Order: sequence, then structure tokens, then C-alpha cells
Amino acid sequence: MRQALAEASAALRTDDVPVGAVLLDASGRVLATGRNEREKLHDPTAHAEIVAIRAATDASGDWHLEDTTLVVTLEPCVMCAGAILAARIPRVVFGAWDEKAGAVGSVYDVLRDRRLPHRVEVYAGVLAEECAAVLLEFFGERRGVADDAHRPTAE
Repeated sequence: MRQALAEASAALRTDDVPVGAVLLDASGRVLATGRNEREKLHDPTAHAEIVAIRAATDASGDWHLEDTTLVVTLEPCVMCAGAILAARIPRVVFGAWDEKAGAVGSVYDVLRDRRLPHRVEVYAGVLAEECAAVLLEFFGERRGVADDAHRPTAE
């Protein structure tokens, strides 16, 4: 999670929301990293998770990311949860909860939906307070106060 937090901090250089992701293989080796790049790339799909997944599939030449773990500083949204399922990533570790748009237990629980053919093991709240603090500071600086509608939590 510390490396994902470093990626989140790097997103600040391009004025992107500070979310970072790291994709690990079964031995814990880093396969790819990602950070939000929506502002940098002018791409609404350039969330940290998607950037990391794309980097890993480009490097491996295979879209199947079985036996990997995705570590991300903020609970994935619906789009990212869909990409995680499509890539067959079996484990997700995240930091802060996203009470507005989270799709891994707060608003929706896409990754563990029994109606879907692939389910993901989820570990929530890892370094949650640190992950939430980075986001709260970012939004607070831009809006004068932290945005209650998009307040990540450390539950």
C-alpha cells in the first residue's frame, strides 16, 4: 500500500485526483503501477486501476491477470470493478472507502456479487486513514473545505 500511496502522490503533479494502484504477482513482485491520469490524458477511463491493468496486460501480452493482487488507495468504482472482473484479478486490497461511488462494499459490491461468474477476494481498509487523508487534503485545497459528498472514509 505504501507504493500505491507514492503513486497517488505522483498523480498530484498532473492535478489528478491522488489515487494510486499497484498490481502484484503471486510472489509479491510488482507487475505494474498506475495512478489517476484523467487530467493528464484527457481520458475519463484513466483511473489508477485501469492504468495499472493496461500496463500489466501490455507487459505480459495477456489480458488474463490470474493469480495477481491489485492494491489501490481508494475503493474501486463500478468501471474499475468491471475491469478487475474482466481481467480475472482474484484479489483486491484497498485503503479508503468511497461512500459516494465505491463498488466494493460501500455503495455496490460488484466484486463479490454471486450473480457474476467471477468473484474477488477483498481486503478493505489497509492504511485507510492515510489513504483518506491524501484525498481529503486534495479536495479540501481545491474546494476550500473537504467535499462531504465525496469524502473517503477510513472505516
